[in-house]
Amino acid sequence: MKKTSLFGLAVLAMAGGGVAFAVGGAAQDRPAAASAQTQTTFAIQNMTCATCPITVKKAMEGVTGVSAVSVDFGAKTARATYDPRRTNATAIAAASTNAGYPARAVNN
Repeated sequence: MKKTSLFGLAVLAMAGGGVAFAVGGAAQDRPAAASAQTQTTFAIQNMTCATCPITVKKAMEGVTGVSAVSVDFGAKTARATYDPRRTNATAIAAASTNAGYPARAVNN
């Protein structure tokens, strides 16, 4: 019984590794243009509670081309990583502003 369990776990581990490689692949397998990302930091207004950053993050991540957003409640800032061929800082700031949290880019 133990051998069967170990064999099953080994098969799952190998299959999982294969899936991870197939999905992620090696860096050299990806086109160079895929790594052309831009990061912009935004000053965010009206963040007064612990749930405000969640709303800002969701609003910014909803913009096509945005791949990651981190929000710093204490500093009242958000940092977005995005594909500049698909969106820009103005569109990301507008998404936050439309959610009730006016944003402006503080660097590009």
